[in-house]
Amino acid sequence: MSPLTSLLIRGATLPDGTATDLLVDHGVIAERGSGLSQTGSTVIDAAGLQALPGLVDLHTHLREPGFEQSETVLSGSRAAAAGGFTAVHAMANTSPVADTAGVVEQVASLGEQHGYTTVRPVGAVTVGLAGERLSEIGAMAQSRAAVRVFSDDGRCVSDALLMRRALEYVKTFGGVIAQHSQEPRLTEGAQMNEGALSSELGLAGWPAVAEEAIIARDVLLAQHVGARLHVCHLSTAGSVEVIRWAKARGIRVTAEVAPHHLLLDEQLVAGYDARFKVNPPLRRSEDVLALRAALAEGVIDIVATDHAPHPIETKECAWQEASFGMVGLETALSVVQAAVVDSGQMSWADVARVLSGKPAEIGRLSGYDAPFTVGAPANVTLVDPGARRVFGVELLRGKSVNTPYLGRELPGRVVATVHRGVPTVLDGELRTPEEVANHVE
Repeated sequence: MSPLTSLLIRGATLPDGTATDLLVDHGVIAERGSGLSQTGSTVIDAAGLQALPGLVDLHTHLREPGFEQSETVLSGSRAAAAGGFTAVHAMANTSPVADTAGVVEQVASLGEQHGYTTVRPVGAVTVGLAGERLSEIGAMAQSRAAVRVFSDDGRCVSDALLMRRALEYVKTFGGVIAQHSQEPRLTEGAQMNEGALSSELGLAGWPAVAEEAIIARDVLLAQHVGARLHVCHLSTAGSVEVIRWAKARGIRVTAEVAPHHLLLDEQLVAGYDARFKVNPPLRRSEDVLALRAALAEGVIDIVATDHAPHPIETKECAWQEASFGMVGLETALSVVQAAVVDSGQMSWADVARVLSGKPAEIGRLSGYDAPFTVGAPANVTLVDPGARRVFGVELLRGKSVNTPYLGRELPGRVVATVHRGVPTVLDGELRTPEEVANHVE
């Protein structure tokens, strides 16, 4: 798809701090400099705005096929665009499970049809996420969807032999296993972080060691096999130290942290508000600080949303019966700004790395390695970092409302999102499918 009209972005501040004009034409950066002009272009005044390469989420639950009451590829892609994302990786826990070439091709086709973001399917590691036998990993890798990330997220590949075989398989074509690190025997019935507060609240505890033990096992397996391992949603200080140790030994491991684990802690569970029920659970304030420091240091490689939409009836109920998960696409950038940018721990160049460049690299997504250069795909996010807003349901663009940030003031506002040269958000407003379609041939 090629844009019918060009875009002229004037005076944007790039991640390195320089201000420039960007002319976008036929889906790519056509010119870069000062004082650019182009007759017939749509002009975006970006003075005072922070330009980032289009954000990339390695961990999104789009729910389609099978759970369209919670989210669809269309609604999830719109939520992603509203949050500044131009590419998302759709997790495999759908119905049917994305464990065959047919299902991953269906998901990829839906993303192409809607056009708001690039949608890259994540293939299941095991058939039906059952943890008993490997899925059609090779067929998914060779399919039109060209899957490179495989995960049973939501469930841990707890069988060590099966995990080894999966790592061996993806090594042959440069794929990666993204592990949901949760020892199931240690978390049966668990409802929140294990500690003094869980005892006080009478909720079954979720020990940190349940996460850390699986990570320790898997980095050793990755070392033994020589394959790539990616660790989903790190949540404890102990997990950080395991990853640090593994990287020091040259093991091919990367790790992600979810935005909510950078800002929220277990004290929020005290009100039994199921909006704060998530897997892995909100941890101690000490863990939050350790995760922030590890992200700034580079021990944790990326931020990934773990966007997990649910119907309202599964969250507005008793804590023990409520589903685990939070939506996070629309708020991710603001939460990262609140947690590590406004505090001075990370720069906007760091944000570009952890929310775009590195996740694209891990997912083997092309077009994100040289952003803002002439000839590069025009995936651009413009942010007003000085804006502040009280987050309300009217700012959600997906189908579900299970966000933990309702009524909370958050910094930053996505002013524009440009996906392959097509503006999907302009002046802070999400464009309609017709408006997006009118910009492409």
